[in-house]
Amino acid sequence: MISIAGVTVGTALLIVVLSVFNGFFDIIKGMLLSSDPDLRIESAEGRAFTDTGELDSALADIPEISVRSPYIQGKALVAHRGSRDQVVTVKGIDPERFAQYADLDALLTAGGLDLEVRDQKPGILISDPLARSLRLNTGDELSLLSASGMQRALTQFTGPRISRFEVRGIYSLQQVIEDPVIYIDIQAAQRLFDLRNQISGVDISLHNHEKAEAVKAKLQKQLGDQYNVMTWYDLQRPLYDVMNLEKWGAYFILMIIVLVAVLNIVGSLTMIVIQKQRDIGLLRSIGFRKNDIKKIFLRQGLYIGLIGCLIGGGLGLLLAFLQDRYEMVKLAGAESFIISAYPVQILWPDVVFVLGGSLLLCIAASWYPAVRAASIQPADAVRNE
Repeated sequence: MISIAGVTVGTALLIVVLSVFNGFFDIIKGMLLSSDPDLRIESAEGRAFTDTGELDSALADIPEISVRSPYIQGKALVAHRGSRDQVVTVKGIDPERFAQYADLDALLTAGGLDLEVRDQKPGILISDPLARSLRLNTGDELSLLSASGMQRALTQFTGPRISRFEVRGIYSLQQVIEDPVIYIDIQAAQRLFDLRNQISGVDISLHNHEKAEAVKAKLQKQLGDQYNVMTWYDLQRPLYDVMNLEKWGAYFILMIIVLVAVLNIVGSLTMIVIQKQRDIGLLRSIGFRKNDIKKIFLRQGLYIGLIGCLIGGGLGLLLAFLQDRYEMVKLAGAESFIISAYPVQILWPDVVFVLGGSLLLCIAASWYPAVRAASIQPADAVRNE
């Protein structure tokens, strides 16, 4: 019973903890995918390239693709009267295509995704932190100066070309690892970064983002080494890798609880071998082979593991379900985050992995007592009695 209880507690804790890690991963992934594409294609030779139509025709033949959106991205200095200049990330987009895969409309706090030129001023969409920092509202004007513009001003001894924009919208987005992005029209970005007819890459949205790896392999083979194809995971790989490392690090640490229960199995079965030495000798004397004796104790370890895993698995799934449904355990400092309680997502491969790992440990723990029992000789057992 003590061994079964140890396996039960360890298995239940593993399922709950892994489900919580999955919940946090899903939330971070959802936040990033609100602005990140499922796939991104960039030039492998430079920061920009000219789209001759070959790339577009190659993408048109892949049915999994729903939206193709070219973009230009770079750093620029943003200036506004009476405020400190800041370096920001500027992304030039095609508003109609971009709106088909990015959910910025739901994040807008003021204005809209209007980047057209009005009164000789193109529109710009800025983040809420930048708007508060520069004290900007919709309709205000701000200026952008790119690095290439500053370099040209220094080398040609001319005044820097400053591009002026009108704030048409403000959005609020929880940023995870990068600064908020400023969005402008792709043609305005080409003028700002002096790229003429070039683009930085193409963002791709799929009908099912879970097929990103398969589509990436197909595209990379079709496009060759001239382009780099990245999935949504590749775009934020350091963050996703750290989260996965934390998850499986917690798995191996919590497996120590199951290991303690396994040591109880070793001790209890070894005591049974000592106590039942005469019975084992009698079984051997009436024709039981060593393997038959060994299987008796292996089955006992298997039964302990099965009972503990079934009870622990059911308990862990129940706790995860209750947390997901009723949010019993709240997050400390949740007022500054987007959720109020620990998130939970149950992944069945993780459940199978936990139950299988615990069961294998239980069977492995019964191996030593089984081998010791099988080594008992009938004559020695009767003589000792």
